[in-house]
Amino acid sequence: MARKKIRLQYSGFVIFLAKLLSVGTGLLFQFMIARSIPDYSPEYGIWFNINDVLAYFTLLAGVVPFWVMRYVSREKEGAGKTGFATNLLISIISTAIYFALAPFILSALGITPNYLILYLVVSIQIIELYIMSTFESCLQACAPQKIGYGAIIQHATKVTLGYLLIIQLGQPLMGAVVSTSIAIAIQVSYYYTLLANDLKQRIQWSYVKDWLKASIANIYNVIGNQISAFVFIMLFSYGGAGGREIYGAAMQIAGVITYSGFLAFALYPKLLAEKKSEDITTSLKTVLMFAVPMTVGAIVLANSYIVLLREQLLENYPGATAVLVVLAFDAFITVLSGIYGSVLFGVETVDQEKMSFRALVKSKLFVFFSFPFIHSAITIPTTYYALTTYALGQPLQAALSVCVINTIVRFAMFILLLIIVRQMVKIAVPWKNLLKYAFASAVMGVVLFLLPYTNRISMTLAWTAVGGIVYLAVLMAIDKEARSLPKAILQEMRERIQPVRVH
Repeated sequence: MARKKIRLQYSGFVIFLAKLLSVGTGLLFQFMIARSIPDYSPEYGIWFNINDVLAYFTLLAGVVPFWVMRYVSREKEGAGKTGFATNLLISIISTAIYFALAPFILSALGITPNYLILYLVVSIQIIELYIMSTFESCLQACAPQKIGYGAIIQHATKVTLGYLLIIQLGQPLMGAVVSTSIAIAIQVSYYYTLLANDLKQRIQWSYVKDWLKASIANIYNVIGNQISAFVFIMLFSYGGAGGREIYGAAMQIAGVITYSGFLAFALYPKLLAEKKSEDITTSLKTVLMFAVPMTVGAIVLANSYIVLLREQLLENYPGATAVLVVLAFDAFITVLSGIYGSVLFGVETVDQEKMSFRALVKSKLFVFFSFPFIHSAITIPTTYYALTTYALGQPLQAALSVCVINTIVRFAMFILLLIIVRQMVKIAVPWKNLLKYAFASAVMGVVLFLLPYTNRISMTLAWTAVGGIVYLAVLMAIDKEARSLPKAILQEMRERIQPVRVH
């Protein structure tokens, strides 16, 4: 079946722009929640805890889709529908387990039973996220930009419904959960319209046997990731709702930096198909062009950005800015790890022929899947010691301890990943380009530092725009490739886009 060749930069920019647009809607959504909850209420911390708990029941959502994407990329008949049916079954089982355990989870965390209905309503997102993960794996294999369109639809819907339910009806938590659930449902429906014809193909149950055999490694990795995420449960338990609130608010800002990683979103499927090392260098240039200034901007304007979400946060915890500064570095490391992780996945051929679990265990893929366990073995006991010794009942110290420990260990894991990938493929790191990005970002940072501090939303956004203009102006003046990039992207956008059929 013919399909259009994946365009590396075009697909990346479409998704990146969609994510940037979602920054505004996402911050607005969080703003509505934060401003609707009284200062003395623990509900803002509970809002983040809901998502922490939910993550444990969606930890298998990406296991089967990991292999589905690889099969769709290789044009295996019925792979998409088989993955959908398999993940739907897993999601139903996960939801049933969540329903049974929810009351005990609230009791263990010391949360009043009054919030039980809220925790039960959010369970619909378990099924939604499993389905969405499958659909996105199919689209990533041949039409990655469509995922960007879906993200725009979801965030626009969520903000619109959020305004009605959170602001107009005065239901901050329930309104947030319901509007998010409906928005995801609409996003999933959009994906279905794109994949409808291919979902009519026959289910190939023979694939499931291979997927489940290989998915032991994925589950191993997912469990490791969720174990490492236990530090956030510890933060809530020992640092109080305030500690989780500080970390959650700062992460909302720092998380924007990780969106730059979506500029390399098409690298993984493209390497599966072509394995061109120059594509890796191109992705590194593109991602770093945005990740570096975004990191610098988040650090310099940290005070103003924190106020965007919850004005009282800096008043109650004056040092909360430090948490955002550390998380900005953490986000930058996450972006780099994402690129090199995509390279490892893309060049690994352990599943090219007949699936063998023995070969999988010996592969670099399995070594990478073991990283979260190394991460957890270091962070969990260290975090427990820090929270119970130095930060018990002290929200700010607790949040700062968690992010510092996590960041240091994540950097160590990145170094290990770098060593492994260099053994698999030769990568030409664009050091000259990186130096140019760093210089332009430094100029931008100085300008932003000299601007007067503001806690007004409009002025913070204005300073952000000023910083972006300064960075681009300096970069365009010193980097020929940066000057030619807009023209290249526009040229790609003008090309006639043929209908994409997903196999």
